[in-house]
Amino acid sequence: MSTIASISTAPGIGGIGIIRMSGKECFNILDKIFKAKNPQKIDEIKGYTIKYGNIVDNENIVDEVLVSYFKAPKSYTAENMCEINTHGGNIVLKKILELCLKNGAEMAQPGEFTQRAFLNGRIDLVQAESVIDIINAKSEKEAQTGIKQLEGELSKKIKEIKQDILDVLVNIEVSIDYPEYDIEEVQNEEALNMLDKVKAKLQLLEKSFDSGKILKNGIKTAIIGKPNAGKSSLLNAILKEDRAIVTEFKGTTRDTIEEMVNLNGIPINLVDTAGIRETTDEVEKIGIKKSRKIAEEADLLIAIFDSSKDLEQEDLEILDMIKNRKSIIILNKIDLNQKIKEDDIRLTEVTSNIISISALNKIGIEKLASTIEKLFNFNEIQLDNELVVTNVRHKNLITKAIKNTEDARMALKQNMPIDIVTIFIKNIMDDMGEITGEITTEDVINEIFSKFCLGK
Repeated sequence: MSTIASISTAPGIGGIGIIRMSGKECFNILDKIFKAKNPQKIDEIKGYTIKYGNIVDNENIVDEVLVSYFKAPKSYTAENMCEINTHGGNIVLKKILELCLKNGAEMAQPGEFTQRAFLNGRIDLVQAESVIDIINAKSEKEAQTGIKQLEGELSKKIKEIKQDILDVLVNIEVSIDYPEYDIEEVQNEEALNMLDKVKAKLQLLEKSFDSGKILKNGIKTAIIGKPNAGKSSLLNAILKEDRAIVTEFKGTTRDTIEEMVNLNGIPINLVDTAGIRETTDEVEKIGIKKSRKIAEEADLLIAIFDSSKDLEQEDLEILDMIKNRKSIIILNKIDLNQKIKEDDIRLTEVTSNIISISALNKIGIEKLASTIEKLFNFNEIQLDNELVVTNVRHKNLITKAIKNTEDARMALKQNMPIDIVTIFIKNIMDDMGEITGEITTEDVINEIFSKFCLGK
């Protein structure tokens, strides 16, 4: 493979910037542009060491730097690798990268350093995917989940399940190899028990995705209500900034406003929607239609009402929208004369999650986080003792494996030819192998690593 280089720190001004280089010619290229204060031959330099000196272009000093040396196979990519730690700033970083490229390196593709770590066998595909999860984490718990998967916790569980499946295959092979012994019935019973064991482990992983989806994507939360009920004021109060326009005129919000917010450690994908009402305005109609669609897809509905006014027909329709859904009713404007109370039967028959607030004065907002926590048991996700699947690719393959487990059980119970049973069982092995990357395609690998940033 070629030697690759890239800037690994985010664009902009900062205290330091890092250029990464990896590949067989890494140290030869570095030797052409780096002049250490205490020069040594490369075979004298130990891995995991740092040398101080200057990056030079011919005899001109580009910057004063520290260079970290990592020797194969003990590096991030399992190749010879270095990191040039320079002063932060776009001009200097780009100049040093240009020098690396000019002297024989190639520009790295997004995620190519981690891709090489996978291709060189240092990590599996689950661990590689966890890297981008850690980078993109929106909450502490999501970051913790990413770290656990980077450490190989999910990979260990997959390996354990694969061993159970191998045990099933061994039992079946015994009955094939020794047909003269009357052990088929015993072997079938043992195989069924092992398949049940595999299915139970897979189902536990599949169920964890309910929590994992929230950890990774946040709770998709739609704020719905009539115009001027206080939806935009509530959004602003939660975000602690004036993100949405608030006026006394109805229909100010005509499109959705979407923001990710961390509310007391709970990641929430918050959507402020257009006020739901009957209108002749064509633009507003489009916004209302979009609001209804978002409400249908949301994990959580926050229905907000102006408590200083009696419930009207449009309010009752909104209450009907949130029936049998995870929902919270907000009685806004408690700083005015309240006409709707929390014990109103029209509200309590829909949900017990009713909160009185003043969005304008930011009163009662803290109750919202605790109510959401109660609804989704977010803080009950114990990452110390629980393995959580957060990746939809993993979840789909686990679901597929469960189906193959069920098909294998049915084939055994119906005394189908042993070759048919073996196909289903081997399919489970393949599903597990696809998760860890032992069985995969170039297209899948390219798709996964294309989501990475440059330099990682």
